[in-house]
Amino acid sequence: MTNLISRLFGAFASMAFPSIIQSFINRVYIALFHIDLSEFEESKNFTTLNKLFTRRLKQPRIFDTTPNVLISPTDSLITESATTSKHKALQIKGMEYDINELLGEKIPQDMEFSYVNLYLSPRDYHRYHAPCDMYIEEIRYFGGELLPVHIPALKKFNNLFIRNERVVLKAKMYNGKTIYFVAVGALNVGSIVFHCEPKIHTNAKKGNETYTYASPIAIQKGEELGMFNMGSTIVLFIEDFTPQIQSGDKVRYAQNLGTLA
Repeated sequence: MTNLISRLFGAFASMAFPSIIQSFINRVYIALFHIDLSEFEESKNFTTLNKLFTRRLKQPRIFDTTPNVLISPTDSLITESATTSKHKALQIKGMEYDINELLGEKIPQDMEFSYVNLYLSPRDYHRYHAPCDMYIEEIRYFGGELLPVHIPALKKFNNLFIRNERVVLKAKMYNGKTIYFVAVGALNVGSIVFHCEPKIHTNAKKGNETYTYASPIAIQKGEELGMFNMGSTIVLFIEDFTPQIQSGDKVRYAQNLGTLA
């Protein structure tokens, strides 16, 4: 049912209403979620609700270009930040899951990661960017549910990230270490878009898919990777990473998250 609701909402959000009606819809949404448009176009310039959701920055943000510094890929709330233990991670305190199931890969027993859960609320900027220079080796799509991913849902549903639709990017960083970039779908997320792989079509009743690249796709730090239609969650798994943030912090795209060893 949540998948159907999301498809219907996606259709509504993509519909261009007469300008006076669309302007009203935009104003209501902005007021309801207290959206700050100071870095974006005026609300009247968005011809659909979806274009408001996926608004672009008018000016690029400045970030630290030092190779071993990771930046936040999104404007979001950090719901958890810790280190995996025996390939277990937390979706929220007290709610553990197996990262092998999430990533669709059996991780070597001696390999652990730092991880960061980044929740994008409906008010946030919905585009996501590369947290570092990335060389994407494989992209995996997993069909699934579209349950909400806000704090109450994280506390209610076991294995929420695994149950939900998601896209997993496996990549190497400049130092040869591994990073996983996981985009998790949610209620009212009409689609998860990755510019580097247009064959991915989410919320479309499809089975799992894997795309492997003999020549890795090179993405520069800060480059736009894609976008959510509505809010959702990004989970990063990073090898040999020292975070400078903690659970409960609010971060903005381009803000430093920490450093690589």
